[in-house]
Amino acid sequence: MSRDDMNAEQLPPSMETLIVAPSRDLGDGFEVRRALPSARRRMVGPFIFLDQMGPAGFAPGIGLDVRPHPHIGLATVTYLFDGEIMHRDSLGTVQPIRPGAVNWMTAGNGIVHSERTGPGHRAAGSKLFGMQAWVALPKRHEETAPAFVHHPEDTMPFHEGEGVRLRVITGGMHGQRSPVQTLSDMFYADVAMDAQARFVIPAEHEERAVYVVEGTVEVDGVAFQPGELLVFRPGQSVTLHATTGARMLALGGEPMDGPRYMFWNFVSSSKERLEQAKADWQAQRFARVPEETEFIPLPEAPLPVRYP
Repeated sequence: MSRDDMNAEQLPPSMETLIVAPSRDLGDGFEVRRALPSARRRMVGPFIFLDQMGPAGFAPGIGLDVRPHPHIGLATVTYLFDGEIMHRDSLGTVQPIRPGAVNWMTAGNGIVHSERTGPGHRAAGSKLFGMQAWVALPKRHEETAPAFVHHPEDTMPFHEGEGVRLRVITGGMHGQRSPVQTLSDMFYADVAMDAQARFVIPAEHEERAVYVVEGTVEVDGVAFQPGELLVFRPGQSVTLHATTGARMLALGGEPMDGPRYMFWNFVSSSKERLEQAKADWQAQRFARVPEETEFIPLPEAPLPVRYP
């Protein structure tokens, strides 16, 4: 029996769902693992997309090249454990993203950005390991003006004690609160644990999950491995026990204010709005990223999928 086939009776009572993130090789040894969206669970709180990037090593002359592409109706949250990504967007932002820092990009009514390995790291060879999350925006903010905010590592709240190192990326947890301004009630935290350490996920939010990045953690004696997203039932706190040194991301929030539809890089509460975004991209009506000339054609894909 594969991990994907674990049924509710085999999961701890506090867990609702287990998602094993499939791995995909994008070339040059760069792999991503996509935990959300999944057939088992489309969203956790406002989180509608969660990718693990790497860990990967790039030889000299090779690097990441995510060409300019559009977004609407969401915010991207980029968080690295290792390496660096150069972010450029249609607002004119040029910002290197480094470990421990947080980039929050509000797409709103439309933004275009690229993500690449910078010239220095490309020439020397580099590593890359991190997470990319998309947060669906509440209906009242879906058409807000696009924006970009960068928070350096030294501005992010950090707490260490009892074998646990906690960095709060957004929202609040265990008395620590992030300076990142969000548009809905949510939390996102980087939790590193020594072997035998314990960490409690409070019952504060209705929808909560933990993504295991490294090591092994147990919930009620059941062990979970890297690449697994543990989705918890509402209403009770959950204690995670690290049986080895481990790292995980805790995330969640309140349920969204209605279903969301998703096509490529577009998210909306309206199918019609997705069709408009598709037409706008095909007609090249989105603003361009300064000094970037590449254009990715709209991909062929099935009808938009609803993400309740």
